[in-house]
Amino acid sequence: MRKITLKPLHIWSLIKLNKNWSAIACLPETIDEAVDRLMAILDSEQKISIANMPEDDLMSLHFGLGVQIRNAFCLHNTNSKLLASCNTEHPDDASQIIIDKLWTQLRHEHH
Repeated sequence: MRKITLKPLHIWSLIKLNKNWSAIACLPETIDEAVDRLMAILDSEQKISIANMPEDDLMSLHFGLGVQIRNAFCLHNTNSKLLASCNTEHPDDASQIIIDKLWTQLRHEHH
């Protein structure tokens, strides 16, 4: 019988953002706008933490940061311009696309 090893749950999946998401005046309509909003919301420690993550670990953000992105940016709304900008109909996929773009931008800034 083959043993299955699960990766430990990354701490980011348990962290809530400190800033008030409701302070977002209007919803982002593009991936770049969403990343800009996240850059304004995340603190320096959170940005460095994401930048230092291996790409394979980004999925660990799905139930923490990803949920917050899906809810705050209304990705469950099928008429969302941001959802269309992500070129997907699924909110989970859209939030991951946004996280991936955020990670790429942070890697360029912190490495």
